[in-house]
Amino acid sequence: MGGGFRVLHLVRPFLAFLPEVQSADRKVPLREKGIYTVISLFIFLVCSQLPLYGIHSTTGADPFYWMRVILASNRGTVMELGITPIVTSGLVMQLLAGSKIIEVDNNVREDRALLNGAQKLLGILIAIGEAVAYVLSGMYGPVGQLGVGNAILIILQLFFAGIIVICLDELLQKGYGLGSGISLFIATNICESTIWKAFSPTTINTGRGAEFEGAVIALFHMLITKSNKVAALRQAFYRQNLPNVTNLLATVLIFLIVIYFQGFRVVLPVRSKNARGQQGSYPIKLFYTSNMPIILQSALVSNLYFISQLLYRKFSGNFFVNLLGQWKESEYSGQSIPVSGLAYLITAPASFSDMAAHPFHALFYIVFMLTACALFSKTWIEVSGSSARDVAKQLKEQQMVMPGHRESNLQKELNRYIPTAAAFGGVCIGALTVLADFMGAIGSGTGILLAVTIIYQYFETFEKEKASELGFFGF
Repeated sequence: MGGGFRVLHLVRPFLAFLPEVQSADRKVPLREKGIYTVISLFIFLVCSQLPLYGIHSTTGADPFYWMRVILASNRGTVMELGITPIVTSGLVMQLLAGSKIIEVDNNVREDRALLNGAQKLLGILIAIGEAVAYVLSGMYGPVGQLGVGNAILIILQLFFAGIIVICLDELLQKGYGLGSGISLFIATNICESTIWKAFSPTTINTGRGAEFEGAVIALFHMLITKSNKVAALRQAFYRQNLPNVTNLLATVLIFLIVIYFQGFRVVLPVRSKNARGQQGSYPIKLFYTSNMPIILQSALVSNLYFISQLLYRKFSGNFFVNLLGQWKESEYSGQSIPVSGLAYLITAPASFSDMAAHPFHALFYIVFMLTACALFSKTWIEVSGSSARDVAKQLKEQQMVMPGHRESNLQKELNRYIPTAAAFGGVCIGALTVLADFMGAIGSGTGILLAVTIIYQYFETFEKEKASELGFFGF
């Protein structure tokens, strides 16, 4: 592994120029980690509200509308790219390393540094590439109107914002904060969107007169202003094209169901070969791959939407382009929505009544979601180093064995649980997403699942940090 030329060696000349956060050289106290995490979140939120300087307009349909929540991006702001560069570069490097296209030995410190550098470099290149593509595609107005100076200024703003996100994520991951920047920004974006749709004071004219966008505010406004209280309640619970109380209750229900499923796990007993009497356990959760299947599935669908919209705008008469997806602008939101083709089939039906009216669409969507999540979950354990073979290797390196089983049988025993947990967990995540979408939960099923799993991970991380700190001080 050490001798000869390898692809990773191409990154070496760039390492000196890449921005880097030094690893924590001491145990950072929990309080300090909390402060670093809050500061990182504050910087992200400020960038999410800071408008890009030099843009002419951001009116019209948003081609990235479907990706915004998952990729923590905000249209027309410095955080336009969100976490896209870092997520894309991370997934590409994981897939290349997992499929052995790039040789990486995680036991060698230099290999880990080179892989991290390659991921960072790819993230920066993706940020530049996307910034240039956004400007040239006319997202901020025709390039002729913007002028060369403004175009370069917008690209630089998006590029530096991409570097800020990469550095904030690295800051948290290297021991200064809790969790990862990616998870923190995704969860914040989803929670912010959900709270806004529940309590937004913005008024929208729907043809029935001006109505509040927020479901809760609209409920009280209708009860106060309408003389027929039963009709007011009915409208607040079932109004179309705006968040309603039923959507809000569905969101709370899905939130509770996901929290309940998080507790499902199989605990395998393990003990140390060297230290007699030292017992431990290896928990295999139902959501073994956590939210990765839904992130990968969302990235796949979002990219397909984006390509389909671009092609449809330019070549709407082409048979194959129409097969991929036909789009039209929604009269309420102004966003492009798929009305036929593959893009339409993999989009969730709007409601149960829509399901009943188009059973083939509903069936295709359910099968697609369950299959995609199960396949991505199974693939992810192989490329991320969490398969039965990898776990058995880690336990052997830690001199841990399972009581009642020979050391050679460790992988076989883990194989009984891990692939099943990955596939079945993926199916469950897909099923919960489908249920949330059919019930009309606020922020989409994907968004809720991501938010809940991330918040739960943060709760577990906080508890672990608290326990280790108490143990550290001898309590």
